Amino acid sequence: MTLEIWITFVSVVFIFAIIPGPTVILVLGQAISHGKRSVIPLVSGVLIGDFVAMTLSLIGLGAVLATSATLFLILKWFGVGYLVYLGIKAWREVPEHGLPSMSAPAISKANMFKSSFLVTALNPKDIVFFVAFLPQFVNPEVAAVPQLLILMVTFLGVVSITITSFALFAGVVRHRIQSFQARRRLNKLGGGAMFGAAAFASTMQRS
Repeated sequence: MTLEIWITFVSVVFIFAIIPGPTVILVLGQAISHGKRSVIPLVSGVLIGDFVAMTLSLIGLGAVLATSATLFLILKWFGVGYLVYLGIKAWREVPEHGLPSMSAPAISKANMFKSSFLVTALNPKDIVFFVAFLPQFVNPEVAAVPQLLILMVTFLGVVSITITSFALFAGVVRHRIQSFQARRRLNKLGGGAMFGAAAFASTMQRS
């Protein structure tokens, strides 16, 4: 793999990572609802979810999804339903008065990690994308495994930067707003973002 091909790959991944999709909208919505403490669990969930999606793609699930309309639809609508569930929870959540307590975040962080992981790992569009995308940057005359590992690590590195930036921005906005009513409106905004992500996911088609 030449440096020029790697730079091209980084550029394409960066564009892919900043385009609003279910994962980006989920991260923004959760960070708006829960603030800066959500950054680490959300980013961790996205990265591990992407790693799982890439792994599933490379072992053949991407090819199966590309040809099986039924399996694609099952995964798609599972993701849509889960996003709607998260949206309802965020919309109905009552914010704490003042700053959050130190004992509360443990469970919610686990839930935030789970939500970003599931939405990312089980996004059928991403799995199909990986199986069609990564091989385009592999030189067939050189061992494929080292090249794929470099591409995977690069992809995760770029995504970690973009997702962290999104989450930090939304988290800062959350923490700068202290009034109870404003935080409640932010929770509803976060819930609305989840509904938007669900609507976006529902329009995905096989390609």
